Amino acid sequence: MAKIVAVDDDAAILELVKINLELQGHQVFTASEGLTGFALVQQELPNLVVLDVMMPGVDGYTVCQRIRKNESTAEIPVLLLTALGVVDDKVKGFDVGADDYLVKPFEIPELLVRVRALLRRSNSVPSSSALPELLSVGETTLIPENLEVRTPVGIAKLTPTEFEILNCLVQNHGQTIALGKLLQDVWGYQPDDDVETIRVHVRHLRTKLEKVSGGKKYIETIYGGGYRFHPNGMDK
Repeated sequence: MAKIVAVDDDAAILELVKINLELQGHQVFTASEGLTGFALVQQELPNLVVLDVMMPGVDGYTVCQRIRKNESTAEIPVLLLTALGVVDDKVKGFDVGADDYLVKPFEIPELLVRVRALLRRSNSVPSSSALPELLSVGETTLIPENLEVRTPVGIAKLTPTEFEILNCLVQNHGQTIALGKLLQDVWGYQPDDDVETIRVHVRHLRTKLEKVSGGKKYIETIYGGGYRFHPNGMDK
């Protein structure tokens, strides 16, 4: 199956995560603090990192930032585990590059569902873009093998999560896509009331698109509805 690195200073939680992931057939490497965990990620180059936030010394936010800044580990999906559940903490987690966020205490089935969804996106070509569907519309072209999007101005490198969000919007261009549908299609599980997950990723995606489009806006927020993709962009 997959190679996973789990980092948590709580020995009981670390063992619980390790045992249950191994029961799914995964190979699991563990560390109990941030620096060792980051070194382990560099050494093993896993398919996924399960990372606690609140650790003494180097915390999970810092480890996640280092994973994203290191060329060899930048595209590895990261699932944050934390007792912090308020919106600002989740936004901070996504801002430093986390792909998903699970609040302690959590149920093992929920952990396994999220791990499966992230592993699905850890492939170089996301499953949704492997379908024989439209990958070029208007000014924008998706390049799934490189996780990139091309506009007339330039090419933007995306994370697997950003690519899947954009792919979903492109396939439904001109239509309003609800936040719940994006969470369901991209994350692969039924969303709860937390919409910050998708909003932060869309914000990052917008920023990357605007940098390679001369400032054009391709993703419109439909307040109370969701998002709509404009293949030729919208002027400011």
